[in-house]
Amino acid sequence: MPDMTGDEARERFAQARSAVLATADAGGRPHLVPVTFAMTGDVVVFAVDHKPKRSHRLKRLANIRSNPAVSLLVDSYGEDWERLWWARADGKGRVLPPAGGSPASSAYAELLAQRYVRQYGPAPPQGPVVEIAVERWTGWRAR
Repeated sequence: MPDMTGDEARERFAQARSAVLATADAGGRPHLVPVTFAMTGDVVVFAVDHKPKRSHRLKRLANIRSNPAVSLLVDSYGEDWERLWWARADGKGRVLPPAGGSPASSAYAELLAQRYVRQYGPAPPQGPVVEIAVERWTGWRAR
């Protein structure tokens, strides 16, 4: 089955509306969580938003602070297995302050608000922002 080029993986990734973020804590224990994201070049960003959370001390943020190696996965699954594909972004994450706390955070929050207009309305996410510098794009497709 054919692997995707890095450019094709990046293009398919960019079209997805959500991804699964994989982090690991300092002890190497994995943690997966879905995220919404935006992209600029080879940088993927997400932010902690107003959706209810169990805690404001999020495991994903603690993991990135202690171990910045992350992966993000998007995929397309269907009953027609000839159309299956996945794309992955591997890189280094960095937790930035909430929007308004730095020019980068504010710009990224605005980018997210532009991508998810219906969900955020006129109010960009206000929580910490994560910037992921993608080092490698990989993917696979059935045909």
